[in-house]
Amino acid sequence: MSIKIENLNYIYGKGTAYEIKALRDINLTIENGEFIGLIGHTGSGKSTLIQHLNGLLRADSGAIYMDGENIYQEGYSMKKLRGKVGLVFQYPEHQLFEVDVFSDVCFGPKNQGFTAKEATEKAKLALESVGLSEEYYKQSPFELSGGQKRRVAIAGVLAMEPDVLILDEPMAGLDPKGRDEILDEIARLHRERQLTIILVSHSMEDVAKYADRLIVMNKGSVQFLGTPREVFAHYKELEKMGLSAPQITYLMHALKKKGFSVDVAAATIAEAKESILKCLRADAQPEGVSE
Repeated sequence: MSIKIENLNYIYGKGTAYEIKALRDINLTIENGEFIGLIGHTGSGKSTLIQHLNGLLRADSGAIYMDGENIYQEGYSMKKLRGKVGLVFQYPEHQLFEVDVFSDVCFGPKNQGFTAKEATEKAKLALESVGLSEEYYKQSPFELSGGQKRRVAIAGVLAMEPDVLILDEPMAGLDPKGRDEILDEIARLHRERQLTIILVSHSMEDVAKYADRLIVMNKGSVQFLGTPREVFAHYKELEKMGLSAPQITYLMHALKKKGFSVDVAAATIAEAKESILKCLRADAQPEGVSE
């Protein structure tokens, strides 16, 4: 599902003494099957923006087109939209409520009108896709670990077979192993199902590794848009906005200052490794000899 946003504006507390312009003339296009990283400091407008994409918030002005249809046009089904654009909240407790894991994951498909049998099949597939086995099906979701709760929350959205999966800080509070496991699952789902993924994260390493493009929000506007290499080339400007680049970016710049001919645009460990090895191999070549 492609997404096109045109001149989107949203004001919190409109007409009150606490009025805040949360989104300012947002213009974006997200193509079908893209993996987008959405970053920005707290209060930059990230969460406000994603809540517009499945109709939880309605813009004060502007338009959002899903596969060419304006979601604000008369007669557009918000129920249909929320079945196609799935949102996983930052805290899984905000969307877990059933007595056991399996019932929770079945809820979405049943609410879409599928039969109990169909909902059961979709729930099983969704739970398998996030790596939860049958031993967890009858457990209360509130008795699970943080990582397991997040897997259940993601499965509950996947069971509705969305075209777009939005994840709002899904790794918050997880240890590195749990974070990597869940991100690897999301990346696999992206590849296998051709899902459009929008990942909201404060981890620059994560978005650099997984995202095709990055959207940087600042004071309700889009500040930067491009590949991780393009965006993190502006690391000085990002720092002024309260953000940073991946640690590898700073390492590569430090090596460059020391006289090494490395790629300072490298944004991931894999890119840095390739650049450093290339530099070392070049330095090791006898004079007058090329590879």
